[in-house]
Amino acid sequence: MIKKILIANRGEIAVRIIRACRELEIISSVMYTDADKTSLHTRLADESYLIGSPIASDSYLNQEKIINLALQINADAIHPGYGFFSENAAFIKECEKKKINFIGPSSSSVALMGNKIEARKLMLKNNVPIVPGTTEQIRSVDEGLKAATNIGYPVILKATAGGGGKGMRKIESHKEFESAFEATKREALKAFASDEIYIEKFIVNPRHIEVQIFGDKNGNYVHLFERECSIQRRHQKIIEESPSSFVDEITRQKITSAAVNAARACNYFNAGTVEFLMDANKNFYFLEMNTRLQVEHLVTEMITGKDLVKEQISVASGNRLSFNQNDLKINGHSLECRIYAEDPSNNFLPSTGKILDYHPPSGPGVRVESGFVTGSVISIYYDPLISKLACWSEDRHSVINRMLRALTEYSISGLTTNISFLKLIVDNSFFRSGDININFLVDNPFESLSRSTSEQLSVETENIVSIFAALLKVNSISREMRHDNSVKLNSWQEQMYE
Repeated sequence: MIKKILIANRGEIAVRIIRACRELEIISSVMYTDADKTSLHTRLADESYLIGSPIASDSYLNQEKIINLALQINADAIHPGYGFFSENAAFIKECEKKKINFIGPSSSSVALMGNKIEARKLMLKNNVPIVPGTTEQIRSVDEGLKAATNIGYPVILKATAGGGGKGMRKIESHKEFESAFEATKREALKAFASDEIYIEKFIVNPRHIEVQIFGDKNGNYVHLFERECSIQRRHQKIIEESPSSFVDEITRQKITSAAVNAARACNYFNAGTVEFLMDANKNFYFLEMNTRLQVEHLVTEMITGKDLVKEQISVASGNRLSFNQNDLKINGHSLECRIYAEDPSNNFLPSTGKILDYHPPSGPGVRVESGFVTGSVISIYYDPLISKLACWSEDRHSVINRMLRALTEYSISGLTTNISFLKLIVDNSFFRSGDININFLVDNPFESLSRSTSEQLSVETENIVSIFAALLKVNSISREMRHDNSVKLNSWQEQMYE
């Protein structure tokens, strides 16, 4: 039985885990840095510990400090949230050695899925379709050129240990290959301490569809349907929804079955997400497996009614899954927007400083998960995610309207946010119709979305002016009639005049 959990994370995900712990009567312990003294997770947790300086390598990414803290405070388990050590096989292995329950998969599963080439090989063996490409690392320019020719341009170079949009280069022709090859290896080495790369076919304008899976330590597996995550800036998601408006029931059965096969293939347990690219013909290809809880788990919770964090803790304790596949049904539609402290009009430059006033939206079907309040500081040291805003309604059309209402209510002062930008996207006609792909924001950048909205406002303004002019004319005629003693006004005309 887990009685105390050390949460090895910060911000809104730490708050989310604290709340689950409190409902399960588990002691929640958090770590924080000088930069996070004003963050909400330090106030809500049962225990808070200063772990080090704001530099991540001295605190949230210092394995020795975190393990020692867990042992010192007699924590039974560590919940990694997402990011930081959540997908670090070496950290998980150290937890296993120290008999600290890691709330997530085993180190072997993470290691297997962490190497993209090995993961692709494993998927092939287990009937999970992969993007055409190499299943070995590319060691030289000549080797890469030969492979690219066989695959057919355009291709994309990827780091075998990559993620988050780093260590990737699209190549259109032989001429670009050599420079792209060297640049990708350099970026991969810097970001992931490994310069191993491989080649995939570049899928034109795909959708990003992912499937939430869950397994327990007894070999039971379920999926919790798919999420559409195609709205991305710089390869990072900013809007997610479930279910996907593009995925029909036959495709849903195929892609969810493939996701469960992927989980079984690596003896996976706890929460995980299998990510796919899907083309215009609904062919889908394995992209990667995220061996952790996802930022966008809220939309899955809202359409299934399941608490994924509580389920994570239960499975980590050795319990069987509390539900089976037949218990899971899609109920309504959910949409999530990530609220960032950044300036979309200035290439999404992060905005830092103190939050002077913070008023999140509320009301039916609205859920906000935030790590900050009025007076909190958004620092230069970490990702500028302020909160996640999720809405639920009976169908996609109504949840979009609810999201627009909630975004309009959201008020954050003291720094620049992407709230207005999110409103532009959600109210865009292509988004409303579900006509989206991962290049949506490349084809419709901030300036384009703003301009189209301004044009719409101009038309609306013209209409308002025309109506106002007509009313003035009616009022003028009415006034003349009122002062003409030869004309008798009826009650309706009297009311119109007033």
